[in-house]
Amino acid sequence: MEIAPHLTSVAPVAEANPLHSPSQATATETQLADTWHVVVLNDPVNLMSYVVMVFKKVFGFDETKARKHMLEVHEKGRSVVWSGGREQAEAYVFTLQQWHLTAVIESHEAR
Repeated sequence: MEIAPHLTSVAPVAEANPLHSPSQATATETQLADTWHVVVLNDPVNLMSYVVMVFKKVFGFDETKARKHMLEVHEKGRSVVWSGGREQAEAYVFTLQQWHLTAVIESHEAR
């Protein structure tokens, strides 16, 4: 049985991509693995008791820790309520925003 020459397949050869080097990939992975902060900002809308309740529900804080962060937001305008990986930080910010709190993510270097 003969195979027609035009039907034979050749595995593609991997070529080096000058626009994407391994060091760039490593730098991106390192950046994603760095510490990120979830920062809650003060707003004129939410009651202090509501903010305490949200901190307890979202982060599992006890009453004392939740009140400490709420007072820090109230008096200083902001509080770092969680630090860790970027993906989890983004999830916390999204959740806090769903509770109508003003929250942002900051990299460790930004502080």
